[in-house]
Amino acid sequence: MKLMRHTLLAAVALIGITALPAHAADKVCKLEITGNDLMQYDKKELKVATDCTSIEVTMKHIGKLPAASMGHNWTLVKTADVAAVANDGLSAGLEADYIKKGDARVIAHTKVVGGGQSASVTIPMSKLKAGESYSYLCTFPGHSALMKGAFIIG
Repeated sequence: MKLMRHTLLAAVALIGITALPAHAADKVCKLEITGNDLMQYDKKELKVATDCTSIEVTMKHIGKLPAASMGHNWTLVKTADVAAVANDGLSAGLEADYIKKGDARVIAHTKVVGGGQSASVTIPMSKLKAGESYSYLCTFPGHSALMKGAFIIG
């Protein structure tokens, strides 16, 4: 086995391949959303294709206020869990990104960012199920009333 691996590496080096391609079926779908100082996301819906193997969501805060006074995050949950996750996050505090520790209802979330900052999160598609109703929200206290949207697979 060791000889076979050595031979393969030597052949790769000989023909000038510097890196082997990633698995051809891997498809990372990238989404962006912004939040501002007026407690608004720029999108009410994010849609992702069913052939994605993972989803990378980048949340950009385009405002000027700091995270402590007008911070935003992006949190993905089943639609039925939006209110409960927002309420349970209130007491978690900024240090915990207003996400209750160990909350299994939270599929993914970014950290809370202030004006001019951004954060990303990658979600394996295996955590999601086609046909399920998902939503995203900002869990900063009071923000979920305005900062939420539909996350659609399809």
